[in-house]
Amino acid sequence: MHMLNNVIVGLILSAGAIASIRLKKLTVSAGIAGAVLGWLVFAGGGYTGLGMLATFFIMGTAATGWQQARKSGLPGNKDGHAQTTRTMSQVLANGGVAALAGLGILTLPAHRHLFELAMAGSLASATADTLSSELGMIYGRRFYHILAWKPDQRGKDGVVSVEGTLIGVAGSAVISTLYAAGHKWSPAVGIIILAGTVGNLVDSILGAALERKGYIGNNMVNFLNTLTAGLLAGALAYIAGNM
Repeated sequence: MHMLNNVIVGLILSAGAIASIRLKKLTVSAGIAGAVLGWLVFAGGGYTGLGMLATFFIMGTAATGWQQARKSGLPGNKDGHAQTTRTMSQVLANGGVAALAGLGILTLPAHRHLFELAMAGSLASATADTLSSELGMIYGRRFYHILAWKPDQRGKDGVVSVEGTLIGVAGSAVISTLYAAGHKWSPAVGIIILAGTVGNLVDSILGAALERKGYIGNNMVNFLNTLTAGLLAGALAYIAGNM
């Protein structure tokens, strides 16, 4: 039965990748990478993990395409906001940590709970980052440099708004709700929201301190924010379990 589930999910992931490529939501290499990452997330995190990953992809794709023409014409908008076809690097940057958590569950099943929280935290951060960035550009009213806390142009690296940040928190809450639906309502829900929010803020800090100066690129920023959220969620789960 377990093997049959793997085959069925593998076929669904392959079909989803092909559809995303045909709809120009993913490049060919991104579609292949997405299917592999999806399988690792499912192999470790089950249908709950796969549901969280799928929700991030659907919500992120919708947010990226929302009022695209308007976002493309905004002052300070960087090219990434005009791009709706995601590359393999983008897929790995946003979903790589979740896939590593899935692999951790497979290789270290005794620590399954910690890796599950790390997976959820990383996906909460990826969701929060995408929604706060893409929708915050539209619905934000005042924009600030996160380190200097002075008014700055929307769309620039390290620039945040209250509205965008709250939208990001809501995105993390969606992922935490899916986690609870697959497991149970527990303090883990709060841990996931907190980790996702912290990861999103780390993204903005890295954007202001490093990306804006050209030291690292957006994909590295995304990977580091999801890694931070995943490690934080796992660490908090470990501490809570030993209190």
